[in-house]
Amino acid sequence: MNGTTVNQKFAYGIGAVYVLIGLLGFAVTGGLDFASPEGASLLGFDVNPLHNIVHLALGAAWLIGARAGGMAARSANLAVGAVLLLVGVAGFLIDLESSVNILAIDMADNWLHLVSGLASLGVAMYAARETTTNRGRPAAGM
Repeated sequence: MNGTTVNQKFAYGIGAVYVLIGLLGFAVTGGLDFASPEGASLLGFDVNPLHNIVHLALGAAWLIGARAGGMAARSANLAVGAVLLLVGVAGFLIDLESSVNILAIDMADNWLHLVSGLASLGVAMYAARETTTNRGRPAAGM
């Protein structure tokens, strides 16, 4: 990954994790309804098939952004980070036991979404100078 930006490195790493979690989720959600409010446990987090697809989509967005270059990776980090931050906040506002919870989100998910979203936004903001000053190329000494 020589010559990649901080945004690309972050997007590659977290994107791969989200794709892996999305795939692993299907191993535990076989008997669940697609958007069931009650999920199956995966590493202490509740997931359902729709939640797995969302993980795959977010992971793919990060990976595609990383592959496309520094500016695209920064954009992916900003967009996915904002979505996760909003989902995290919304998770605290909805009744997790209601039918509105189509992603089978639990309290652990809420915290993970907030942390993932803030980390993604933080990397995008912290490394913004790198991509805007150097047009996607790492600065000397990086």
